[in-house]
Amino acid sequence: MADIDNKDTAEMDPADMEDVEEVEEEETGEDNKARQLTVQMMQNPQILAALQERLDGLVGSPSGYMESLPKIVKRRVNALKNLQVKCAHIEAKFYEEVHELERKYAALYQPLFDKRSEIIKAAYEPTDEECEWKADDEEELSDEMKDKAKVEEEKKDEEKEDPKGIPEFWLTVFKNVDLLSDMLQEHDEPILKHLQDIKVKFSDAGQPMSFTLEFFFEPNDFFTNTLLTKTYVMRSEPDETDPFSFDGPEIMRCTGCPIDWTKGKNVTLKTIKKKQKHKGRGTVRTVTKTVPNDSFFNFFSPPEVPESGEMDEDSEAVLAADFEIGHFIRERIVPRAVLYFTGEAIEDDDDDYDEEGEEADDEEGEEEADEENDPEYDPKKDANPPAECKQQ
Repeated sequence: MADIDNKDTAEMDPADMEDVEEVEEEETGEDNKARQLTVQMMQNPQILAALQERLDGLVGSPSGYMESLPKIVKRRVNALKNLQVKCAHIEAKFYEEVHELERKYAALYQPLFDKRSEIIKAAYEPTDEECEWKADDEEELSDEMKDKAKVEEEKKDEEKEDPKGIPEFWLTVFKNVDLLSDMLQEHDEPILKHLQDIKVKFSDAGQPMSFTLEFFFEPNDFFTNTLLTKTYVMRSEPDETDPFSFDGPEIMRCTGCPIDWTKGKNVTLKTIKKKQKHKGRGTVRTVTKTVPNDSFFNFFSPPEVPESGEMDEDSEAVLAADFEIGHFIRERIVPRAVLYFTGEAIEDDDDDYDEEGEEADDEEGEEEADEENDPEYDPKKDANPPAECKQQ
């Protein structure tokens, strides 16, 4: 066969050989263009988003592999699925016991949180020993510098009026957290200055799994309530129609509470005036209407979930955001309030984002290295070199 191939090659006209080489070069060039086009497409965020959406749509759909399996193997796979359902029910019991542990330890935390509340609202003045705290920036200061700083601080305190407790504690916490500050409006702030404490109350043993956020206010000019509540009811059991989707307790619904607003102080409503022109007579009249207004206090009037469970997209989006906020207040804000007041907890969150950014930089560096290792890569063809590579 080798001899025949050589013979055929030898008998080919030189011009034909050139044509063959040109065709091969053209095919190589097309491959290059296709590869470059693929790289450009993969760097386009819109194309990537569309591709991701398409892939998400394929999740859970049969790949064709299962259909190709013998019947006896499919039968065994079904046995594995039944085992997985039993695992989901055991996992549900695990989360129920976790909830019981949360109830137990909430009782241990509460005396500390009560003392925190007393300090914030000036019901208790902490002792000098309780107030001792070695800050990071004080570690390297000499005794002389510490004494000087203490004198200057005392002098400033003498010049200022002695504040009671820690003014605007919870308002500052809310303003420091993006998830909560996005809900705040300027007209909410004077009201939240009267917020004295937030507590988490878990459902009693043997009751359906739930938790209630309790917002305690001092007497104020805006409403007569001293306590506003928001209750979240959860479910910790696999859905019979889709047991494999179980991933821990999920919030099923939430209920707020009525707010007894002082006349003219309801910030969840606003009055607008509209001019209407009569079609026949042409006269103009001014109509006053009361419409909903953006406010943090809409948090206590969530959309109701109908018994059918079917909701429109807007209501579903509002509830999803509401569940996220309620969970965040319970898990992060109440247990670590002082760190959100000082901003230290926010700095920790920022550090997490920095780490993601460093990973992205590493990936970009790997891509650049791949280009340099590519035998077909020609740096001279790069018409726009990075700014740091240009001569000054």
